[in-house]
Amino acid sequence: MKNIALRIKYDGTNYHGWQFQENAVTVQSVIEAALSETCGSAVKVTGCSRTDSGVHALDYVLNFKTDTTIPAEKLPYALNYRLPNDITSVDAWEADDDFNARFSTNGKRYIYIIWNSVFKNPFLSQYSWHYPYKLCFEDMQKAAGYFVGRHDFSGFMASGGQQTTTVRNIRVCSAERDVKHPELITVTVEADAFLYNMVRIIVGTLTDVGCGKIALSDIPSIIESKDRKKGGITAPPQGLFLKKVYL
Repeated sequence: MKNIALRIKYDGTNYHGWQFQENAVTVQSVIEAALSETCGSAVKVTGCSRTDSGVHALDYVLNFKTDTTIPAEKLPYALNYRLPNDITSVDAWEADDDFNARFSTNGKRYIYIIWNSVFKNPFLSQYSWHYPYKLCFEDMQKAAGYFVGRHDFSGFMASGGQQTTTVRNIRVCSAERDVKHPELITVTVEADAFLYNMVRIIVGTLTDVGCGKIALSDIPSIIESKDRKKGGITAPPQGLFLKKVYL
């Protein structure tokens, strides 16, 4: 049996997240069905992340075992014929036997898109958080910097998280405003690993700082408190993109 690693991209709008669910359409279920048909036998995959309903991936890595005779580099072409337009395979290779997409990654980078305008943008409604209230962008930028480093981020984990440790090392946390379209704010968070809803809670906290609900100077103590109730709201899922998986 070969251990195949596969890179895909997907628009999460029409899916109930990545992970298989008995009574819902998920990215995993669609991928497994297409791979099983392509490879000629049942395929079960391991994904690098359990993205939530409505969350998107510009880069996603999975692996699976198969005895197919199709060369790994040819698999994306064969697979894409069987995938819907909102999921595409872009690369595949034969990995080492011990490669596991969930545990063999060295970190991930997420971006989150905010459309900060009184008026909605119909072209971004499925790919951003429409936030109609005034934000102090400079305070958001400064607040983002406090998250960089190794901390216990248990205060930025939603209930239901099952991680055994809540310490994470955030390598990058920044906010940028588009020069040509200042309504467009992009928050970038890169870390060795993430807790359940961690990025969305960080983004919600940054917006609460931007609108004055949370004082900028309180961010270090909020992180230190490890108390979810002291942090900001959880930003909605559609603005979140898994941008890069580091192997």
